[in-house]
Amino acid sequence: MSSDDEKDPRGVSRRHVLGLSAAALGGAVVGGIAVWGGGQFLENAHDAQDGEKKDAGDDEPKEPALRRFVSTALTIAAVQSWRKPGATPASGYLFASPRTDMFTGGILDDDGEPVWIAPTGVDTGDVRVQTYRGKPVLTYWAGHVGAGNGQGTGYILDNSYRQIAVVRAGAGCLADLHEFTLTDRDTALVTAYPIVRTDLRPLGGPRDGYMYGCRVQEIDVATGKVLLDWDMLAHVPLDESAKRIDDDTTGADAEHAFDPFHINSADAAGDRLLVSARHTSALYALDRRTGEVLWRLGGSASDFTIPDDAAFSWQHDARWHGPDRISLFDNNGVKGDEGISAGLILAVDESAKSVTLDRAFRYGKYKGYAMGNTQLLEDGSVLVGWGSAPAATEFTADGEAVFGLTELGTGSYRVYRHAWTGKPAAPPAVAAQADDDGTTRAYMSWNGATDVASWRLLAGPSEAKLSEVATAKRTGFETSIAIPASADAAVIRAEARDSGGAVLGSSAIVALRAAT
Repeated sequence: MSSDDEKDPRGVSRRHVLGLSAAALGGAVVGGIAVWGGGQFLENAHDAQDGEKKDAGDDEPKEPALRRFVSTALTIAAVQSWRKPGATPASGYLFASPRTDMFTGGILDDDGEPVWIAPTGVDTGDVRVQTYRGKPVLTYWAGHVGAGNGQGTGYILDNSYRQIAVVRAGAGCLADLHEFTLTDRDTALVTAYPIVRTDLRPLGGPRDGYMYGCRVQEIDVATGKVLLDWDMLAHVPLDESAKRIDDDTTGADAEHAFDPFHINSADAAGDRLLVSARHTSALYALDRRTGEVLWRLGGSASDFTIPDDAAFSWQHDARWHGPDRISLFDNNGVKGDEGISAGLILAVDESAKSVTLDRAFRYGKYKGYAMGNTQLLEDGSVLVGWGSAPAATEFTADGEAVFGLTELGTGSYRVYRHAWTGKPAAPPAVAAQADDDGTTRAYMSWNGATDVASWRLLAGPSEAKLSEVATAKRTGFETSIAIPASADAAVIRAEARDSGGAVLGSSAIVALRAAT
């Protein structure tokens, strides 16, 4: 798809937009706060080289294409997909946050077509479906992404995309981008990266240095009360870090704070938490009440014996799966290192303090040196998001790759698959535009709606004289219909309909010229 600003992704000239409703501009009101979709520009992406199954492990830069629309100012990376002939991917939509000039959260179908684009106007990540008060909700983190961490807020939306809760870190911290997980206790696990002063000499830094003091907090969603505030520096010595300071700048001031731990996931199971720290290449089991470290898995101080085929490093996204299984994304190094990444499922014997490899999921030469996740799906399939390698691959339970997304901008922090039904509270959007041949077309979209099967276009010389002039099947995030010249269209309105023909929602009336 073209990234040319003068062209719509379907190749239609964008030079003559005749009408655009306010809702179409990507603006929204969430919890009484106006937010904006905004425009986005492009950075570099990994070049995909493997034909149909594009190889996101190749580090050749490529400008990612960007989807633009007529009916809305929202944009998102032009994601592509592939599937093995005859294979049926797991059910549900894909949830990702492809990065262009910022991370843009989105829901995608199996063709990579957007269903919902986050209208936040800021970095938005970790978009997924979770459960809150017994109901499915859409959650994401939104804020500012800096050098390896972020400062923002967790949001919880219902299936109409109305904000029902906001989660902020406590104790003077800002919620970091790496984790926003809801638990079965209706609490949220978040990470935070406050800058603290400490003696960095064990790592080659200054005596009174600056570092990111990684924290994990458990917060009651309803009240905002901090139930646990785990400070990694109080429980883990600095010399467990695999990072060292070899210059006079790092750690010398707050602007150049050192990151010895880099917590990137937290997961709950009963009275324990599982925390992943990338820069120690280790997982930590914690007492959920006291924060006591119960054991370490991996890294330089591991309590477990780990065979070579189950070893991991610089990992992300560690999750419990029952009492004796853990999944994670093994980045297997940092930028510039050789090797490939993998989604791993480990069998863990806590009594014997031993680990064995259950299953490993790799695809070609994919190497995500940063970000990434491994999701175990209900049907036994496994979805691996390759992080900084801008792709995701779905595997059968026995490891066969059957489906994938590629061209996820310059990378997506995580990628998930979930069932979801979206019934937006905001109305559909419609705008009109003249083609190069003079034909005027109406463009319709409804951000987040999952039940739209077709569109009905109404047009007329005035609001009082609107009548149906055309219908069309939904063709993607945005559908276009030619406005008949005989319609004498001064104003238009679009109606979204379900598979039975019932009207689900109507757009505002948009004027193309002065009404008569």
